[in-house]
Amino acid sequence: MGFRYFLGIDVAKAKLDCMLLDSVQERRRSKVVANTPEGFQVLVKWLAKQGVGCAQVHAILEPTGVYHERALFALTQVGVAVSLVNPAQLRRFAQGLGIHTKTDACDSAVLARFGEMVKPAHWQPAPLKARELQALLARRDAVAQDLQRERNRAEQLVVTDTPERVRKSLADAITFLQEQLQALQQAIDKHIDNDPDLKQIWDLLHSIPGVGQRVADHFTALLSGRDFKSAEQLAAYLGLVPTQWQSGSSIKGRPRMSKAGSASLRQLLYMPAVVAIGCNPHVKALYERLLAKGKAKMSALGAAMHKLAQLCFGVVHSGQPYRADWPTKA
Repeated sequence: MGFRYFLGIDVAKAKLDCMLLDSVQERRRSKVVANTPEGFQVLVKWLAKQGVGCAQVHAILEPTGVYHERALFALTQVGVAVSLVNPAQLRRFAQGLGIHTKTDACDSAVLARFGEMVKPAHWQPAPLKARELQALLARRDAVAQDLQRERNRAEQLVVTDTPERVRKSLADAITFLQEQLQALQQAIDKHIDNDPDLKQIWDLLHSIPGVGQRVADHFTALLSGRDFKSAEQLAAYLGLVPTQWQSGSSIKGRPRMSKAGSASLRQLLYMPAVVAIGCNPHVKALYERLLAKGKAKMSALGAAMHKLAQLCFGVVHSGQPYRADWPTKA
């Protein structure tokens, strides 16, 4: 479906700066509303006053922490097509238009123009079970990070003269966080075990040598919440595809991972890929083949991460557990 109206929305904690672009008449109209349920209703009524129905609008936002999420769901529920844009991609687009000013109003205009020219894919909310799993995993990871910080502080007490009250506070905090971490992991396990679809995905992922519980947990949430059409699409989402830097015969940069996707998921794959080099036949063969061709170890490790992501997609897409005798590309 082609859209005539593109709504750029610059999201802040308290407000939404909106720019409505009429691509036929090249007219722009702006509106600022509160980033609240009441503000979303004001926005819909404002669109109606402009003679624009929700089904005629393609809204474009860039993710802003968690502050964009309520607007996404609210707009989707009233029939607005919504797209989320990578902030880095949007900055490059603005620079390409010769726009170097950065204000909320300017950003909303750039978002609307981006929607008109690029027509990005529409965002679809993940199923509730996937969103609940993602929320549990996010909380678990946050608690794990807090626990590690407290443990680091406790280690420093060995070489410092610290009052007993401080030592006890740290010990109590570590105990509490350990209990929270265990309770959250139990909740994650129960959530997956109680849903046949999530459980099947988790079991398939866990069948891959090198994929442990944390990777299986996170990729179960990812693959149950997004519809990837191919292994390469998944790898691109994770930022694991190589990018070329070459021009003519004089500029030949070394290919690098794009790193355009989720940094936390890429980091999560790093150690499993290291493990998989020693125990996963497909990953090991690829790694050794690249080293034999003279590739740097870090480059070969990046390819191993890419391969592990492909295997994750493969087992889930096929519905078959990992097999060491799967054919590989030469």
